[in-house]
Amino acid sequence: MVEYLQTAIDKFTFRVAADRLYTSDGVWVLAGQSQGCQSVRIGVTDYLQQHNGDVAFANIKPQGTTLKAGDDCAELETMKVNIDLPSPVSGTIVEVNKVLEMTPEIINQDPYDKGWLAVVEVSNWDAERSRLLDAPSYLAVMRSQAEQELQS
Repeated sequence: MVEYLQTAIDKFTFRVAADRLYTSDGVWVLAGQSQGCQSVRIGVTDYLQQHNGDVAFANIKPQGTTLKAGDDCAELETMKVNIDLPSPVSGTIVEVNKVLEMTPEIINQDPYDKGWLAVVEVSNWDAERSRLLDAPSYLAVMRSQAEQELQS
């Protein structure tokens, strides 16, 4: 069972899964192994999905797409905004969450499990892992972003 760190800001509670790494943009990375190669599952954080509203469409780059860290790997269309999501790692998309085609709102309902976006076979995991944030570090970044948003 996944453990969560959480924080309450104003009337909102945000959770951060403790078993994965993060970008400051609100993309999570969960490492795994796929056919002997390093692969990661990626998705969006609870904060990102709550902050941007109900997801109406999720457009993930197709299987076979080669990415560099920072390249757009997906676009979420919500009732408020369109969000381009940068890939947290370099590699090739080997699987896309097909559930999102018919029920993109699963991202809002379960961002850390059923609402994942894609699996990427990583080309340089050791180097790129060091640029990602652990859960407590992301929680601090997210808390700062949320507090700044409240003040504006």
